[in-house]
This record gives sequence, structure tokens and C-alpha cells, in this order.
Amino acid sequence: QVQLEESGGGLVQAGGSLRLSCVVSAFRGYTVGWFRQAPGKEREFVSAIRWTSGRLEYADSVKGRFTVSRDNARNTVYLETTNLKIEDTAVYYCATSPLWPATEKSRYYVWGQGTQVTVSS
Repeated sequence: QVQLEESGGGLVQAGGSLRLSCVVSAFRGYTVGWFRQAPGKEREFVSAIRWTSGRLEYADSVKGRFTVSRDNARNTVYLETTNLKIEDTAVYYCATSPLWPATEKSRYYVWGQGTQVTVSS
């Protein structure tokens, strides 16, 4: 079974940047999505990439600020976050889905443990 491991979270000031990584244990031609969950809120879609075609999807709240990409040789998907805002504070998860498009968390079957992103003022 595919396993996922996120890294790259941390504490950053508003306006700063972080690069999150998601290592996928075995390539299966999946969609890899990024979600986030803030305290007391539902887990929400952030971005997704279809591994084989490279198709991309972004939530409106992060368009123009976040960029998703993949490194085939490293089996890794990155989420480059820039111009971070306080409301971006959340635990960020990556997950895999056999489907596209896949902006709903119900379409994802394997999840990582998450990495905390905290944006301070």
C-alpha cells in the first residue's frame, strides 16, 4: 500500500514562504492532493496534481500564492507556499486518489500524518 510522509512545515512570519514535501512510497499514477485543517475547522482542499499528466488544481484561496509540483525521480510532490497569511495556519496533509478531478477529501484513500504550518503576525 502507498504510504505518504509530509515534511517542511514550521513557524513563519506573515508574508514568508515554506516548501512542503510529500514523499510517496510507491508510484501508482495517482493524483496527489494537499489539504489543510485549522483548529475547529473542516479539512479543506488546497491543491492537487495528477502525477502522469501534470494537471493542476488550486483552491481559490491559494491561487497565485501556492504552487504544486512533482519530482518523478524522488517520488515527491512539493507545495511551495509564498506570501503566507495568518489564515494559512493549519496542519497540512497530502493524500492520494485514483481519480481526477479530486478536490473532495472523500475521493482520497491514503493520507499522511500532516505537517504543521504556523503563520505569525
